[in-house]
Parts: sequence; C-alpha cells; structure tokens
Amino acid sequence: MHTPIHRRPATRPPSPGVVMTTDELIPAKATAPHKRGLMLLLLVANSALMAVYLGVGTVLLPAQIAEIDPANKVAVLGVVAGVSAVFATAFNPIAGALSDRTGRRNPWTLGGAIASLAGLAFLSSVHTALLVGIGWCLVQATMNVYQAAVTAVVPDRIPAARRGTASALVGLALPIGGTAGVVIASQTSGQPRLGYLILGGVAAGAALLLTVCCPDVPRTAPAASVPMPRRERIAAFLSALSHHDFRWAFIGRALMVLGYFSVTGYQLYILDDHITLPADLDAPAAMAVLTPVAMVAMAVSTVLGGLLSDRWNRRKVFVAVSAALTGVVMAVPVISPTWTGMLVFSALNGLAFGCFMAVDTAVVTLVLPRAEDAARDMGVLNIANAGPQIVAPFVASAVVSALDGYTPLFLFGGALSLLGALAILPIRSVR
Repeated sequence: MHTPIHRRPATRPPSPGVVMTTDELIPAKATAPHKRGLMLLLLVANSALMAVYLGVGTVLLPAQIAEIDPANKVAVLGVVAGVSAVFATAFNPIAGALSDRTGRRNPWTLGGAIASLAGLAFLSSVHTALLVGIGWCLVQATMNVYQAAVTAVVPDRIPAARRGTASALVGLALPIGGTAGVVIASQTSGQPRLGYLILGGVAAGAALLLTVCCPDVPRTAPAASVPMPRRERIAAFLSALSHHDFRWAFIGRALMVLGYFSVTGYQLYILDDHITLPADLDAPAAMAVLTPVAMVAMAVSTVLGGLLSDRWNRRKVFVAVSAALTGVVMAVPVISPTWTGMLVFSALNGLAFGCFMAVDTAVVTLVLPRAEDAARDMGVLNIANAGPQIVAPFVASAVVSALDGYTPLFLFGGALSLLGALAILPIRSVR
C-alpha cells in the first residue's frame, strides 16, 4: 500500500502490490492523447481493485476461515495469505509482459476482472480450508492480470505533463476503494456469498466501463534487446543495492512494510479476540468504522507530507518521524485494548504510514544510483514492497501462535517500524 510508481509491470504490494510500468521501454509515439474522463475512469478501476483486495482480504476471507476452522484460524490465514501473495507477485509481471507483447490492455483488463468474478463466486461456495486457499490464489492471480493492464494505461495514454495528476488520482484509489470494499464486506458479513459476488461485480463493472469508454490505441512494441545470461541479468538488476544510500532506503522500506502488514492482515481477529468492543458492535462492523478512519488519515497525510517536504526541502525528517510514530502507536492497543484505543491507533497509524510512503518514495527517487537505470532500480525497490507482504502472514502467524496472543504481534510490528526509522538515518545524499 503505497504511492504508485508508474513504470512497466515488473513485480507486485502489495497486495498484493502495486504494478509498476516503465516509461523508458515504451516509445514516445506510443503515448496517445488521453480521452476526457480517462483519469476518472482509472480512479474507478483502481478503486475497484482495492475494494476487492481489502474487502475480501481483511473481512470476508478471515471470517470464512474462522467459521471453517476456528481453532486454527490464525495459522490457516497465514498460510492462505502467504501462498496467495506468491501467486499475486508471479502473475503480475507475467500478465504485464503478455499485454505488452499483444500491444493491447483492454482484453486483459476485462478478462482478468471477469475471471476474478468467477473466482470469487467459487470462493463463496467452498467449505474447506484447502478450497478457500485455492480460490483466493485464483482471485489473486486474476486480479493481478487486471491490475497489470490497468496500471499500464497511465504511461500508454496519459501525457507526461499530467502524470503527477494521474498518480495522485490513482493514489486516492486506496482510501476510496479500500473503504468501500470493507464497508461492503462488513455489511454482508452475515451473507458472505453476497459480499463476494458484489465485490466481484464491482471489479467487472469497472473493467467494462473502462474498456467500453476507452478503446485500445495502437502501440509500438519495444525493440528486442540483446539476450544476456541469466546470472548477468540478475546481477545487473540487483546492482543498485551496492549503492550505500539506495541500500538503506530499501532496508527501511522493507522493514516498514513488513511491520505494517504483519498487524493489519490480522485486524479482524484482533478485534474479535484481543479488543473489548461495545456490546452492540461485532468485529466486521468495527472494521467498517476503523477502515475509513485509517484511510482518511492516510489520504490527508499523503498529501500534506508530500507538499510540506517539497516546500521545506526536507525528506529524511518526515520519513524518520513517520516511521517512528508508526512504531510507537503499535503500543496503543497493547496499553488500551479497547474500542477507543483502536480508534486512536487506526487514525495515528494511517497518518504515519501515509506520510511515510509518500515521502519515502520521493527519497528513493533521489538516491537512485544512475538516471539511465532508474526504471530497473525502481523495480528493485518493488521487492521491498512485495517481498514483505509475502512474508508477513507467515511471520505474523508464527508470532501469534508461538507467543500466544496479539500483544507480541503489536510489539513485533512496532519494533520493525522503529528499525525502519533508524534505517533512514545513514542516508547521506538527502536532507
């Protein structure tokens, strides 16, 4: 969950992860004038994506697993979430490469969304942990086909002068779509099949709207490059990590993402088992309140953090303070495992994480080793986004199971965030 960076699809956050596209690999003549309303349609399409990811991933899926196997729900969710994240990460670059090769985006957008609707329908009808895992892997794979194609529309169709506006709109998809998805899932938690189908229909409807209103434009395929041995390709891809400042930025991002997603992935169970909720509020309904609180705070801090860091020409202080704040607020539900404590935690955590992701992205762009390798090196950074999201469910499940509770999980996430704050300090080339 971070501010998207528009480059050629490479790997994924994300989320599942956020697709990246490479302007440099798409000839300038391939970028067509965008139609009126295209950026609004992109906001709708990306919001639908986030609605599925958050609505299913944080409410419907954990609730379904808890009903199937309440005694082992933490471990089962960890395995399902972790394995499905591998599918998401793998299918994103594959789908991006295939859509590049065909020169078309709309068939992949619409096909991915319709396949996801079918996957969600399957997921809604199964009653074993194994089939739930298979179903969520299918949904993750197909939604990443959709995601890869939708994200590539920006460098294809949006002029360079308007990429900043496009990036801001796409960034708003997280609070808008995430909130809508969690509200839909929470309101249909008593009828999960309906919730799955509604979210699948939202994605399919957004894909249909985008493809009908914005037909594909002809694109020129990138020129073939000279083949390199695999070992040399890997070494070249990872060479940015030998650069001092980039390496520390990579470490800081990875620690923050791992700490954040280790906790948020288990929020429904935290509300159910750790937090004392009001008598008239169950865990899904509580999620429907907490998610908008966190997302609004994240949207505000994303905008303010970016603007103020530009105005004051200071980046490290924003990144370090927001990372440290993320670590500190993890103690709130430990000290006060109450509904009020969770409201405070959600607001402060959203503020801190939103500011971190916005300004840290600017820091990374300023510590890239070589301008001509910017696209490749930002792809390396995406490992720090996608990798921890794959690992987080397994790690969180192990912490909760081994240490018997969610208090150690909050402390673990807080410690990782504080280490992420410290990792920013050795960066020398950014103020």
